Amino acid sequence: MPTSIFHTTDTYQYLNGLRNYHQTEAVPGALPIAANSPQRPPYGLYNEKLSGTAFTAPRTESKQTWLYRILPASAHKPFVQRESDTYNTNPENKPHEKIFQIPNQLRWDPFDLDKTVDWVHSLRLVAGAGDPTMKQGLGYYIFTAGKDMNEHEAFYSADGDLLIVPQHGVLSIQTELGRLLVRQNEIAVIPRGIRHRVTLPHGPVRGYALELYQGHFDLPDLGPIGTNGLANERDFQVPVAYFNEDSSNAWHVLAKFGGHLFAAEQDHTPFDIVAWHGTYYPFKYDLGRYNTMGTVSFDHPDPSIYTVLTAQSDHAGTAVADFVIFPPRWLVGEDTFRPPWYHRNTMSEFMGLIHGSYDAKQGGGFQPAGASLHNCMSAHGPDASTHDKASNADLKPMKVGEGSMAFMFESCLMVGVTEWGLKTCRKVQQDYNEESWTPLKPHFQRPDLFRNNVTNGSGGELADRGGNPHYAA
Repeated sequence: MPTSIFHTTDTYQYLNGLRNYHQTEAVPGALPIAANSPQRPPYGLYNEKLSGTAFTAPRTESKQTWLYRILPASAHKPFVQRESDTYNTNPENKPHEKIFQIPNQLRWDPFDLDKTVDWVHSLRLVAGAGDPTMKQGLGYYIFTAGKDMNEHEAFYSADGDLLIVPQHGVLSIQTELGRLLVRQNEIAVIPRGIRHRVTLPHGPVRGYALELYQGHFDLPDLGPIGTNGLANERDFQVPVAYFNEDSSNAWHVLAKFGGHLFAAEQDHTPFDIVAWHGTYYPFKYDLGRYNTMGTVSFDHPDPSIYTVLTAQSDHAGTAVADFVIFPPRWLVGEDTFRPPWYHRNTMSEFMGLIHGSYDAKQGGGFQPAGASLHNCMSAHGPDASTHDKASNADLKPMKVGEGSMAFMFESCLMVGVTEWGLKTCRKVQQDYNEESWTPLKPHFQRPDLFRNNVTNGSGGELADRGGNPHYAA
């Protein structure tokens, strides 16, 4: 069965389908009929609209949801900044921190678990580009947390949509629109502005996250693949409405705004949405359901064939962010170097490993909970041992990636590395190049005919010593 095997059972309920217009109510009759904003909503609820795009966005791109809640989200005291000296996920706006733009290939050892912090404080920006205040660019994070968020706290990011990729542990995410259980080999997306609280039912968690400052994640077009394949719409899960009633405790709503942390107090729970309908909602997806495509003749296809989600720039076919996976798959290419080829890319490639081992990096340095970054035009490819093995392999059909799941965040942007990612975390492998590509040896053998002379064109004429750049004595 094409699903992941999970050790933790998900008891939450879901709606199925991405790109769908969903509606759900925790109390029958809470959704008004036809009208979105009736004078008196059912059961004394408040109408509230949540807009993830401009009102006048094309209908195919519009992200709008109507909420029916006990109290509106605006019912809180003013926000005040918290932890201004320590909390910042937008380093370019902070004088004593910076983004390092460097062409070096980078690889990180597995990041340590941190049992002392909650979800909000676990997010460590490793690399990024652009500026959330301009709604341009993205950020790549490592998260490691060991504590539940405070019982009476909620968090949201005004900076962008958050794609969450757990590597270890289980996240229980209560959002305003319902609950998600997110396990290893699943992903979740929490759109910009949606309040949520994260608890850890099985202890510490660790993983990766991509914050998208512009646009929203969507499914890639299938083109000649046809109507089905890759990540299918029906396999995405959206939470059903779920609410609490609490007006007797003080709550704090935490906001990440321009990379900084703010808090507002209110006298009721923010998780009070009884019903909702629309197109702007959180969702999750089991990577084990991915329908992998590949060659059945020769050559390794471009890794874009493994795209799960994409966020396009204003130039069609060029993504601000692609989320790509390398799942278990059959390789059957004839007379083909089967691992990914050596490559220089105008796109930047940030990779992580959820579990197992990656078939293009068999040298042992790319490990679960680690990462690598091959920036714009930084050369990369299989390490020396992988190249040697693949060049001499018996090309029978073989399945690779069993028990493994690697992924890539790919972007058209030149990605800078933060102080934390480059220095403070102390995880950068200083011998990455030396271990991966320095051992490569030249295997070129000049044919006997050309050992002493180089021919130019047909007929075996000698090259022009003065004018032919390929002349060799």
